[in-house]
Amino acid sequence: MTFIEKCESKLLEKFKRIDEVAYFNQVKVLNAFNKYKIATRHFNGTTGYGYDDEGRDCLGKLYASVFGAESGIVSPHMLSGTHALTVALFGLLRPGDLMLCITGMPYDTLRGVIYGENNGSLKDFGIEFDYCNLAEGDFDFTAIREKLNKKVKIVYIQRSRGYELRDALSCKQIEDACRFVRELGFTGCIFVDNCYGEFVEKTEPSECGADLIVGSLIKNAGGGLAPTGGYICGKEEYIELIGKRLTAPSIGLEVGSYAGSYQYFYQGLFLAPHTVAQALKSSLLIGQAMSELGYKNFPSIEKMPYDITRAIQFDSADKMIDFIREVQYASPIDSYVTCEPWAMPGYDDNIIMSAGTFVSGSSIELSADGPVKPPYIVYFQGGLTYEHGKYALERILNKIK
Repeated sequence: MTFIEKCESKLLEKFKRIDEVAYFNQVKVLNAFNKYKIATRHFNGTTGYGYDDEGRDCLGKLYASVFGAESGIVSPHMLSGTHALTVALFGLLRPGDLMLCITGMPYDTLRGVIYGENNGSLKDFGIEFDYCNLAEGDFDFTAIREKLNKKVKIVYIQRSRGYELRDALSCKQIEDACRFVRELGFTGCIFVDNCYGEFVEKTEPSECGADLIVGSLIKNAGGGLAPTGGYICGKEEYIELIGKRLTAPSIGLEVGSYAGSYQYFYQGLFLAPHTVAQALKSSLLIGQAMSELGYKNFPSIEKMPYDITRAIQFDSADKMIDFIREVQYASPIDSYVTCEPWAMPGYDDNIIMSAGTFVSGSSIELSADGPVKPPYIVYFQGGLTYEHGKYALERILNKIK
């Protein structure tokens, strides 16, 4: 039995649990497709103002149904997760409001959105920001109690780890936090950055007390097929306000054309539960192998993951860079490219990123990245097929062993 086969044999029970979740979520998606009688006409694009764009309108309803929300926006005009988050925040916050993040500092690309200087940030519009750090990977309820006041209009939760050494948050943890802030009398919007977490569990944060969830279509929810876009799902009153920011206050969600076909957006959602399961299995296999070799992993290989990302710690920049380069060399696209660290827009440090993907920058596809600085963490994610993840691991092992 090979080293990789031994690792696989230790993961059989976890793989079975992943398959059970994938089946549950596949049925959930199919029921939504049946509920809204999705037909080939919904794939047709529109031009100009896009009045009565059935494909656009039904996508929003479909996502809302799958995620247990009242309403939804799904748009190819939201260019990334950060863009979708930005549209939602600007749609809801007004000058003098306070946004409180209860999961520490948000991911790098959102920091400029929140408190950038003279760049059109929330701060430039008189919107305040505060945060509470997590306590040993869970919510610090004492700190939340101290920080929560009447000025807070959004309680913000980042489900995934970003570039932090912590586990992603489970829906149970998010549910507990939502219940806690409501018990403190908070009546504003509980807002969850759901990127990397969709379809990992049988429930979504919008089914566990969150008022709004936001994500990218080139991560989990797009199933590896959506070519661009983002989604925002939640309470109808919030979706209406955000729609007025996405387009114009006098128009809202009545307009918005997309001349291309919507097929890949619908088909991507259909495939998403299965694709996420493939990525989770790839993550567990690589985590098991790296753990056996003595490399620290987040989440611990003893746990089930709550998103598709895995953090692996190295003892040198060279080993970190070698790992990321092997992921690139194992990719179907641009496999001949040698990755180099660079000053990527929106990040605080030089980043090295492998992304030999069919959809540019897609992190539901096999990819790895990280800031080149101590403690030299690789953030690994994705994998449209388990077999691709397994092959990448073979290459990585041949290099680092």
